[in-house]
Amino acid sequence: MRSGWKLVLTFTVLLSSALAAGAQDRQVVVAADPALESSGLMAHLAPRFLLKTRIRVLSVPFENAAGAGGADVLLAPVEALPDAAPALRDEARTYAVRSTHENADAAAATYAARFVDWLTSEIGGNTVAAFAPGGTQIYFPATGPAADASGPAPTGDAVLGEKLSLTFCGRCHVVGPQNRMKGLGSTPSFGVMRTFADWEVRFSTFYLLNPHPSFTQIADVTEPFDEGRPPPIIPLEMTMEHLEAIMAYVTGIDPADLGAPIRHQ
Repeated sequence: MRSGWKLVLTFTVLLSSALAAGAQDRQVVVAADPALESSGLMAHLAPRFLLKTRIRVLSVPFENAAGAGGADVLLAPVEALPDAAPALRDEARTYAVRSTHENADAAAATYAARFVDWLTSEIGGNTVAAFAPGGTQIYFPATGPAADASGPAPTGDAVLGEKLSLTFCGRCHVVGPQNRMKGLGSTPSFGVMRTFADWEVRFSTFYLLNPHPSFTQIADVTEPFDEGRPPPIIPLEMTMEHLEAIMAYVTGIDPADLGAPIRHQ
């Protein structure tokens, strides 16, 4: 019996390790110019690329054109990358992007190529243009017509997203009139969260924001739960297609009317 239990335990540990490795392998390391990191642009791009491709973005500081540090993609001023494709610009300079991989058949090269293609595409340009901290647009597409600063339109099924929102989120959040009296008083409603300036990031990366990591699993994205820390509630198990549908639904929700700001005499 003991040997049987040991065999089962060993198999479980190996399976968990394999799943965790799979989630980590789907990532691209981007060596970005420090200005793009400090401005918040990389933090803006990462969850949107993940939502579109299921590939994580790990941002590291750009050092040189040789791609030191194991970077898969370089994103820096064109002066440093004269052979790279122009990707975006600000008022002072243009930034270019290219893959560091010569073997196009490698998985890392595939992920790198997808990031480069995405960032230089119309959707990528719209995503860059939508980055406007404090309401001020900072970056623009490097070439071509002006991008839509509202960002790319959601591609998910909004009708399905409403059902999934009620199923997955409705046990804690008020999603809408459908469950108006069923949310927890300590959690904001979807309508209230739509008033947040960063609502899109909050919704698209909710599984990274506490307390969600302790009970949320997204196939091919999140790592398995720590066996020593089981979920405190029934786990929420979903896919990126589910999240895309929820994002499409949330995009169509009107922000809650919270009234005029309080005026102090």
